[in-house]
Amino acid sequence: MTNSLTVSSEINELLKGSNILSQPSVPVLVEKVLKRGEGVLTAQGAVRAETGKYTGRSPKDKFIVEEASIKDKIDWGAVNQPISEDVFNRLYEKVTRYLKEKDELFVFKGFAGADEKHRLPIQVINEYAWHNLFAHQMFIRPTEEELTTHEAGFTILSAPSFQADPLTDGTNSETFIIVSFEQRIVIIGGTEYAGEMKKSIFSVMNYLLPENNTLSMHCSANVGYEGDVALFFGLSGTGKTTLSADPHRRLIGDDEHGWSANGVFNIEGGCYAKTIGLTREKEPQIYDAIRFGSVLENVVLDQDTRISDYSDNSLTENTRAAYPLQLIDNIVDPSVAGHPNTIIFLTADAFGVLPPISKLSKEQAMYHFLSGYTSKLAGTERGITSPQATFSTCFGSPFLPLPATVYAEMLGKKIDEHNAQVFLVNTGWTGGEYGTGERMKLSYTRAMIQAALEGELNHTETYKTKVFGLEIPLHVPGVPDDVLIPRKAWANEDEFMTKAKELSAKFRDNFKKFAGVAPEIEEKGGPKL
Repeated sequence: MTNSLTVSSEINELLKGSNILSQPSVPVLVEKVLKRGEGVLTAQGAVRAETGKYTGRSPKDKFIVEEASIKDKIDWGAVNQPISEDVFNRLYEKVTRYLKEKDELFVFKGFAGADEKHRLPIQVINEYAWHNLFAHQMFIRPTEEELTTHEAGFTILSAPSFQADPLTDGTNSETFIIVSFEQRIVIIGGTEYAGEMKKSIFSVMNYLLPENNTLSMHCSANVGYEGDVALFFGLSGTGKTTLSADPHRRLIGDDEHGWSANGVFNIEGGCYAKTIGLTREKEPQIYDAIRFGSVLENVVLDQDTRISDYSDNSLTENTRAAYPLQLIDNIVDPSVAGHPNTIIFLTADAFGVLPPISKLSKEQAMYHFLSGYTSKLAGTERGITSPQATFSTCFGSPFLPLPATVYAEMLGKKIDEHNAQVFLVNTGWTGGEYGTGERMKLSYTRAMIQAALEGELNHTETYKTKVFGLEIPLHVPGVPDDVLIPRKAWANEDEFMTKAKELSAKFRDNFKKFAGVAPEIEEKGGPKL
């Protein structure tokens, strides 16, 4: 069996090869991408690449090596699938042999974690130049001085053209994303989707940070000019990116953060933004950040002008742009700030039941954090004809190696320690479910979030809902009072109560997976009916 020392030696041997380009600059990488035919330049100067068969993550092909030191800590199951050390070692050796034979390999050395006390030194070894450009823009880039003492605490070996044989390699398909915590290695093959590298390191940090009493979070974060920090949690379609982008507040980061004893810090050095439907009017920061050095995935271009058509979803709905944070004007640099004053949970409730804004107790915050609720809409997937409740634990279940209650309990403790105010904000429907009611006006949502951030709702008069037990502020500047209480927005109160109980039952059914480990959270924080 290959041990840690041998693995480290094999990586060191790989890095001594004449085919290695270590820490190439952005212009060099762009030149390599074009010369090797991996992508093209857009009219704005960004690199555009297509990822072929896989235009998103491959969750069924993601594994964690079942090693003695972590075996009893991991929340094994469909998300964290175990794979044996022998299988990993054989596949690892095949991947290293494969990479040694390439004419060129590209190496990025940097960090995950903007707080120096909690950062992880990483190195990424890529078969593709555009993947190395992605890594350069997404992770934290070292200074020249930091580079001289850099020793990787985790290494990614990315070989997208190498395909596994499920019969002999023990995988589920030709694709694999495998993390070994003992050997500090991630191997990726059979997929060209660059996001696998980003999310692999996030999963690693979601294991390592809690071990150091630091909460890892799938959220965006910003800070006001008086130093007040806000976190925004939310699944796709809830408005997380839109609502955390505020001209009056500086962006800490848009996706992955840690919360330590010192405060909040960004795990990344860049942004990986969805671009489907992107316009300068809707998302000026993202639009203007797509320039030389940025990477576009699966965005359709005009063949002659090379102008991006962000409305074209013929390759995928999951079109993406990767760019460094420094291409956004209004940021915190380095991406470190104090403890959060306000935490926002965003949900797009298509049932029209949840209030547009409500104050949460600590137990309610832990309950809704564990639930991670939003809804899929009719027509978004084949077979969905009415709104469907969907739940993603801690608003990021695909990336959590530890039991979800570990993260929820840490959140509850930090809420207590720092007296953070937590709000549930519904950016979905009011006055009826999807198809009958109306989508909450963005101007109202912005006004509610602004009031929450400025502390105007901390001591305001509230109304407690019957079904979910949520405290609704009765007055919010800039928002009509009758918008705030959902049942008043419905024409028929009995129909509202029927839908509210239906959604309550879905919450309770979902929460059964936490039975026995979170009874107090459910009792004090869950639905009342």
